[in-house]
Amino acid sequence: MLRPSTQRYSVTRPLYSEDTFEDEHAKVYRKHKRLLDHFIQYFTCTSERAKNAAVSLLPIIGWMKIYSIKDWLLNDIVSGVSTGLVAVLQGLAFSLLASISTWYGLYAAFFPVIMYFFLGTSRHISVGSFPILSLMVGAVVTRLVPDEGPPANITAFEGLTKDEQRILVSASLTFLVGLFQLGMGLLQVGFIVMYLSDTLISGFTTAAAVHILVSQLKFVLGLTVPGFSGPLSIIYTLESVFTQITSTNIHDLVTSIVVMVTVLGIKEINDRFKSKLPVPIPIEVIMTVIACGISYAFNFSENHGVDVVGKIPNTFESPIAPSLQLFQMTAVEAFPIAIVGFAVAFAVAKVYSVKHDYIIDGNQELIAFGASNIFGGAFKSLVASTALSRSAVQESTGGKTQIAGLLSAIIVLVVILGIGFLLEPLPKSLLGAVVIVNLKGMLMQVVTVPYLWKKDRPDCIVWVGTCLAAIFLGLDLGLAVGLGLELLTVVFRTQTFALASFSVFLNLLQIYEPEGVKIFRIPSPIFFANIDFFRDKLKDAVGFNPLRILRKRNKAVKKIKKMIKKGELTLTSVCLESEEEGNMEDLDKPTDYSDLPIQVNWNTELPANIRVPPVNIHSLILDFSAVSFLDISALKGLKVALKEFIRVNVDVYIVGCDPYIIEKLRNCKFFDDEIKTSIFFLTIHDAMLFIHESHPPKTSKQTPNQRQGFEYFKIGVYNN
Repeated sequence: MLRPSTQRYSVTRPLYSEDTFEDEHAKVYRKHKRLLDHFIQYFTCTSERAKNAAVSLLPIIGWMKIYSIKDWLLNDIVSGVSTGLVAVLQGLAFSLLASISTWYGLYAAFFPVIMYFFLGTSRHISVGSFPILSLMVGAVVTRLVPDEGPPANITAFEGLTKDEQRILVSASLTFLVGLFQLGMGLLQVGFIVMYLSDTLISGFTTAAAVHILVSQLKFVLGLTVPGFSGPLSIIYTLESVFTQITSTNIHDLVTSIVVMVTVLGIKEINDRFKSKLPVPIPIEVIMTVIACGISYAFNFSENHGVDVVGKIPNTFESPIAPSLQLFQMTAVEAFPIAIVGFAVAFAVAKVYSVKHDYIIDGNQELIAFGASNIFGGAFKSLVASTALSRSAVQESTGGKTQIAGLLSAIIVLVVILGIGFLLEPLPKSLLGAVVIVNLKGMLMQVVTVPYLWKKDRPDCIVWVGTCLAAIFLGLDLGLAVGLGLELLTVVFRTQTFALASFSVFLNLLQIYEPEGVKIFRIPSPIFFANIDFFRDKLKDAVGFNPLRILRKRNKAVKKIKKMIKKGELTLTSVCLESEEEGNMEDLDKPTDYSDLPIQVNWNTELPANIRVPPVNIHSLILDFSAVSFLDISALKGLKVALKEFIRVNVDVYIVGCDPYIIEKLRNCKFFDDEIKTSIFFLTIHDAMLFIHESHPPKTSKQTPNQRQGFEYFKIGVYNN
């Protein structure tokens, strides 16, 4: 970088009023579409639009066209079998949270998966029961059909046993959740998930993990604890557990401790050696087989009073019609369940779509999950979403598409119809232990509280407030409290922000946007609700996706190195062998040019038919003069976005940034070897002078448009 003392500029221009400025510079008017124009365009049907609509509604058409049987089928088979075994165990375990018979959890790993196979846009998530949703369903079930006392006065309950009444509540609630999700998908309101910040979701899921942990104590200790619902239900549950603590079944307790210690230990080995293991060790399945054998051999159920899974029907039950009266009584709980289920599934799907470089559609995901839950609810399934651990198994074992999900459903089908009887002696304490072990990731989120308190106290208040409210008031009310706190923090931040400590005059008329430079202006604060929109618009403005370019470059470098090593690459070489996909995580890292005896110019024709899209800019200026604050979610997203551009050799400069924001970036460890404080400049003019020194223009000719001023890309962050 040039020394500051060598940088000087002076500006001379006439004094302008708005009127004189408009007289000298013609105003450009953009044509805005009327509501009628949008209406006509929306209902205009062409063959191309019909084709796109079919592919959008049935995403399976899109990925089946590119499906490689040779390269993908074996991976999908291995992944499907592994995921199916885990889905069976988790289906049984999570049904306990819903206070219904265990085999109905298996239905959630079958019926919704079939529907999502055709309608879902994610290729890697594993659809099925999710512990938080099962717990929220269980709260409704125990409210309407309590363990002690008469059930609610519902006509459809007449002539049904308590178990049948609970199944009717669960199925009707699942059906209603599906209707809500399908309706939101058809109304194109998938963007609603943007208003659930990472901080809010983290606090909410931590509280849910606490609820789940407490609810499983009765199985781990072998106690009979009635179900409670509503505010302070967790206090009543703990009170009931501790009053009966002397009646603990020692066989259940020992089984649970052994399972938890073993599973935690093996999972740690899986995480530490995941790069060396071909597939993760299926320790949960192994412990299930061992526990079933021991329980059957020693007759735990009769000899030691251990509560076991019991009879599992070897057939599917007949579908049922939902109760409209139950719709009325559960609508308040069904809507937050629909939102939470979609938010969790979309967040997981988004992670894998970025990692494997394909696009997911939030609105289509709502339609897919809505249809899946409607279909599943008709067949007495639990509410379906995705479990993080199960999706991780499907992706880490090599799954490429939802064919892996379909095969996992077939494994569940085999268990239901063929070998389910083998699971009848399985102790419920083992299922409770498995549930608790899978809470580790959610419970460990509490370590973020000290970090948030030091770096972003409003976000910390949202996290703690959401968590405490969800723990003591219940998950549904806790989510509402969290949304209220989040709204208050946004209002607080937009109304009270630090004033800049400098004021430097900027003459836009004397500066133009030269070739190779793109200027992007952000006209508002950046926070959790608009960070994704900001990144999408930034990519639209520059005309390319930097992460995709980076991956293609890394693949090309690997291929060039391989061909040089084999002696296949010469000056006249035009042929090469098939490209290796490589590890997607490695492809996201900066390009490694070590051991490469040549320099690569990515904007010229590459040897051996290697094609990488060119990058037509060398510098990107982000105008932060209107950005009054950044929250933690935005800070993380901004850091990722900047690194993506830096790694494809695009220099990024930030101008007009509030000193308060720069100080916050320092405190939050924003800067590292790639992102340095030297990227900040006082004004656009300062940044342009530095760019001019670093990248001298090839020609001094200017077009009339360049003389008129900068081209700005403005984004509407609230109207997305």
